Amino acid sequence: MPMGPDQPTNKSNKEESEVYEWIKEFQEEQNEEVQTKLVKKFEPLVQSLARKFSRGQDHDDDLYQVGMIGLLAALRRYDPSYNRSFESFAVPTIVGEIKRFIRDKTWSVHVPRRIKELGPRIKKAVEELTSELQRSPDVHEIAAFLEVSEEEVLETMEMGKSYQALSVDRSIEADQEGSAVTLLDLVGSAEEGYEKTDQQMLLEKAFAVLTEREKEILQCTYFEHLSQKETGERLGISQMHVSRLQRRALQKLRESIRVEPSECL
Repeated sequence: MPMGPDQPTNKSNKEESEVYEWIKEFQEEQNEEVQTKLVKKFEPLVQSLARKFSRGQDHDDDLYQVGMIGLLAALRRYDPSYNRSFESFAVPTIVGEIKRFIRDKTWSVHVPRRIKELGPRIKKAVEELTSELQRSPDVHEIAAFLEVSEEEVLETMEMGKSYQALSVDRSIEADQEGSAVTLLDLVGSAEEGYEKTDQQMLLEKAFAVLTEREKEILQCTYFEHLSQKETGERLGISQMHVSRLQRRALQKLRESIRVEPSECL
């Protein structure tokens, strides 16, 4: 049977009506099956918007997930009485979530939101003032233009340098032999040997409070990794005696180490 000219439109209207019924059911009942249908229906929209803002960066999946959060928020708030299609209502919500994520998560260090929001305003103000004054504006002029304090302008401009961190492998100069020097070459590190030496000296002093038998038991159980039964067989005592002496030795060590800091004052 040939398809009439109005049938595609009728089919489209039917699908749209069905989607609106799904949205209504989702809002009223929070039905997970309906939610899955809606997510699959509008997933291509979210993917398209996420790709638009990712621009080949390494957070494509993050933007997709954030976009999905925006989609669900739009599904909860949409009202057909707005006389707008769901897509035209959802896009600003999804884009808003993605932009917030980019603003909040792509800085190398955490900075207050007010700084992130003031940054673009300062950039725009500098462009406008430069065109108007025919020179670069100073901090006082920028602050007056934006009606904020000079301290806020200076803080924002300084924080703006933290938007993207330098790699520790980035070459910053050359040494006398002409070799590249990286930031990592200039970063000092703590010598692990110092901490191990301190720990060894502390244990040696603490072990002085133990009897020879207690030292033997700790040597067998903690350094040679023998069981209490094997330790008892080696020392000719019962496993219960080993357990009791081990607990007493550990308690003496704990008390000795605990008092050590106060004795050094």
